[in-house]
Order: sequence, then structure tokens, then C-alpha cells
Amino acid sequence: MEKLKKYLPDLLVVLLFAVIAFAYFMPADLEGRILYQHDTSAGRGAGQEALEYLQKTGERTRWTNSTFSGMPTYQTSPSYKSTDVLQKVVNAYHLWLPDNVWYVFVYLLGFYILMRAFDFRRELAVLGSIVWAFSSYFFIIIAAGHIWKVWALAYLPPMIAGVVLAYRGKYLWGFIVTALFAAFEVNANHVQMTYYSLFVIALMVIAFIVQSLTGKYAEARGWGHVLKATAVCIAAAAVGICMNVSNLYHTWEYSKETMRGKSELVKADTGNQTSSGLERDYITQWSYGIGETWTLLVPNTKGGATVPMSRNKKAMKIADPNYLPVYQQIGQYWGEQPMTSGPVYVGAFVLM
Repeated sequence: MEKLKKYLPDLLVVLLFAVIAFAYFMPADLEGRILYQHDTSAGRGAGQEALEYLQKTGERTRWTNSTFSGMPTYQTSPSYKSTDVLQKVVNAYHLWLPDNVWYVFVYLLGFYILMRAFDFRRELAVLGSIVWAFSSYFFIIIAAGHIWKVWALAYLPPMIAGVVLAYRGKYLWGFIVTALFAAFEVNANHVQMTYYSLFVIALMVIAFIVQSLTGKYAEARGWGHVLKATAVCIAAAAVGICMNVSNLYHTWEYSKETMRGKSELVKADTGNQTSSGLERDYITQWSYGIGETWTLLVPNTKGGATVPMSRNKKAMKIADPNYLPVYQQIGQYWGEQPMTSGPVYVGAFVLM
């Protein structure tokens, strides 16, 4: 009974997050609307042949003729029996909520776990989770259909929380949380996001080590603690990786056969920037321009999404209707990217 009282507030927070996620999508859910997501639609089209084969034979094919005149399905539809149990655990973490709803739910819950690992008060952890989850980019990528990125970004905060717990002396919980969410993270199949997160984790680990060796935390300091915490994190990461080794191996094997897998680096004193792989301009064309960084604090610094000005209802209320054909040709975005579904806005008030 005492344990229930102890964890009841956190369980109520989980329920609150589920209600918030449902409430956000309630109008669409009640009316039976379907969110059009370009990348999701394209992916389903590419995987239709493999799906029909599965429905007809009961077996999964590892080859499809519907993309690039034929290619393996390792990246279009990665599915392996070795991860069946893991996928059931993932679904349980989502509380078996419907698509789109559970995306927002795991945004909220994942950051809440991180805030609690840092010992924030419960009410502040809830507030921080809502502010983080409802920043614009997380909904922009849902609308665009970048679902694997959605999953990867949602699992990053709780994975980092496991590292925090380990370096704060809670080794068992640190191992469990890190291993669990490292497995979720790799299973999300967005290696790029996972790779970027390692830089953040590495800097955070350095900070924890410095704090431990300088006595900032009396309950966890010295080389003994540092070695224990580091070993816990490495072991947990190994568990998470091994649970997804089938997918990782085939991704690595396939990368050797694709132009995307070649290194962009070249030897010194060569005339060409690169002799293989993708060109730097192609790789970075959807990277933020320097001036666009201001959109983190100020919304629409470089305009909004790449859509005609005529679709801006507020602007059209005061616009001269005689110029409507012109407004239909003018885009609302003027940043460095070829096009965008909207800017990454976090909110200046968050820093105040």
C-alpha cells in the first residue's frame, strides 16, 4: 500500500500525458480524419509489393522491385523475428495508443523521465515535459511523415536519463533504464539521430566525471564511482545494441553497396572534394542556415512553411484581393533550405 502511495502521483502523470495526447488529436479522431504524411505515403507505396507478398504467402520477402529497379527491404521495412519480443515491450510502453496519439504521449513521458532523473519536482517535470513535447519541430516531423525520427527523438531523453541515474550512483536503475531505452532507440532505426545524441551524452558524461572527482556529489565521487557508472552505461548500451544486432548488421552490410554509405572525406591535397558518396551540398541542403538559428527563439524569422502566401488567412484578411494571383506565387519561406514544413521554434519564454 505504501509503495502504491509512493508511485501513485507518477502514475497519475502518465494518465495525464495520455489524456493530453488524446485531447490534442481529439477533433481529428472523432471525425475520422486521416493525416496525410508525404513520406509515410511514399514509404507505404514502396512497401506495397512486399506487403502483398506477405499477405499471399505468409512469409516476408527481403527484396522488392518497386524501388530503384530492385533493392533489399532492409531499410524500407526492417523486421526481424529477433526483435518481436522487444516490439511487444515497445508497444506496452506506448500503452497501445493509436498512431499520432502515442507519438505525443512518448514525447511527454520520455522527457518527464529525464526531468525526474535530474530530481526536478514533479510539477516542474510535468511543465518541462509539456513545453518540450509541444515545441514546433516535433509536430512538423509528424506531419511530414518522418516517423522513425519521431521515435528516435522520443526515446533519447529517457535513454539519457539512464546515464544520469548511473552517474548519480543509482547503478541498477541506471542500467535498466539505459539498456531499455537504448534498445528502443536503436530499434527506431534512425541511426543519424542516435549518432548525434552521442555527442550530447559524451559531453554530459565528462561533466559528471568532473563533478564526481571534484566532490560536487558527496554520495558519488572518486574514480571507483566513475568506473562503476561508466561500466554500467557501456554494458547497458551493449545490451540495447545486441537486441537489434540483426538490423544493424544488415544496415552495415547494405551501406557498402550504396552511394550513401561512402565516406565524404578525402586525402589531403586532392583536387576534388570527394570521389565517392554524396556531394556535400546534397547532404547539407536541408541543414539550417546560420541566420535560421534565430527561429529557435523567434518564430518565423525566415518565414513559415514553404506554402503560398495566399494560404495565410490572417495576411489575406488585410491583403488587396486584386493581387491574389501574385500571393499565390509568393512563398512564405525565404531561408537557405530548398523547402520546409516549418521552422524549429522552442520559445524564448522557456529560457526566461
